[in-house]
Amino acid sequence: MVSSVVAIGVAGIPSFARLTANLAAKISTSEYVTTARLLGVPAWAVAVRHTLPNMAEPLLILATTVFALSMVELSALSFIGLGVQSPTYDFGLLLNESLTQIYTQPTAVVGPSVMIVLTGLAAMVLGDALAARANPRTARRAVRRPSVPAVADVPAGDGALVRIEDLRVGVPGGPELVRGVSLTIDPGEVVALVGESGSGKSLTAMSVAGLVSEELDVRAEVLRVGDMNMLGQPDRARLGREISVVYQDPGSTFNPSLRMGGQLTEVLRTHLGMGKGRARKLITEALDQVNITEPAHRLRQHPHKLSGGMRQRCMIATTLVTTPKLIVADEPTTALDVTVQHEVLRQFRRIHREQGTAMLFISHDLGVVEALCDRILVMKEGEIVERLTPAQLRDRDVHHPYTRA
Repeated sequence: MVSSVVAIGVAGIPSFARLTANLAAKISTSEYVTTARLLGVPAWAVAVRHTLPNMAEPLLILATTVFALSMVELSALSFIGLGVQSPTYDFGLLLNESLTQIYTQPTAVVGPSVMIVLTGLAAMVLGDALAARANPRTARRAVRRPSVPAVADVPAGDGALVRIEDLRVGVPGGPELVRGVSLTIDPGEVVALVGESGSGKSLTAMSVAGLVSEELDVRAEVLRVGDMNMLGQPDRARLGREISVVYQDPGSTFNPSLRMGGQLTEVLRTHLGMGKGRARKLITEALDQVNITEPAHRLRQHPHKLSGGMRQRCMIATTLVTTPKLIVADEPTTALDVTVQHEVLRQFRRIHREQGTAMLFISHDLGVVEALCDRILVMKEGEIVERLTPAQLRDRDVHHPYTRA
């Protein structure tokens, strides 16, 4: 038994060595490792503090996978009489000894066979759990939210499309990242959220769209879009039709392994029930409206063949075909050059003018929000500190010190 285990262990060394070398080569060129070396951190400390923690996840998965394979290999050796010997036993030896009773007592064969499968699966599931625990980004448990109705009660006379009252978003057992935010967006109104990075703009916007991470605790007196209660589980088809999200980075908006056609027509096919031909025709027309050259050809291309500005305009085109009630634009022009920014903003203005769509627009650029938006909300450290009109911003009629700065 000992010699078998040692032999299998030695045979598994190359797979660990190769993975470890590949991971270490990549991590050793990272900026934080280079900085540590320049600061004179000893090699052992660099390995313990920086290299190994960032290698733990794949190594743990590999270790438990190899454990499961080694168990199968050892059971196979025992089954043919080269592994564990009586009076000790393992699954392979039990399986070997039960073969003589396979016709009279078949459960004796089934038992060890099932246990080999279950033990291997259990080991790999355990490896996934350990790997997730080793990753600080996934170590926190998802927050269990109480069951709330998917449809909100809208009082008579309340004409707001979006209503938020006392929104609070925080880490369970930690600080609140958004504190007491209240705002409304009327149909056809463009409202801007401005503030420095980390002020809570994106968390507020993603709360409106129902896209906050499950690891965060979201609470509010009221959080609705139309009559959809965003604290509950609104109908997915309605979410797809009535809310569109335009993200900041056009490079990560689309799946790089899929062609643009399937991704751009997904909402039309999934939530509006359109056929493939009809959906492609509509999205082709929408791409032409946002000045995408050769739109039919673009649908057959992968995302990496389009520039950042073209990908962003493709995302905007999807809002044209679904005619949503609300567009949540999370810094949609930050990653673009000035010329492309101008074109993207022109498309937002056209959507607003032609479709009367309401927008929640996040930006760092005060000039952009002054030209595009009807109201401007200034956020700092998770709170709204000032509410302005474009005229007040233009005349510098502001009061809060943060807004002045």
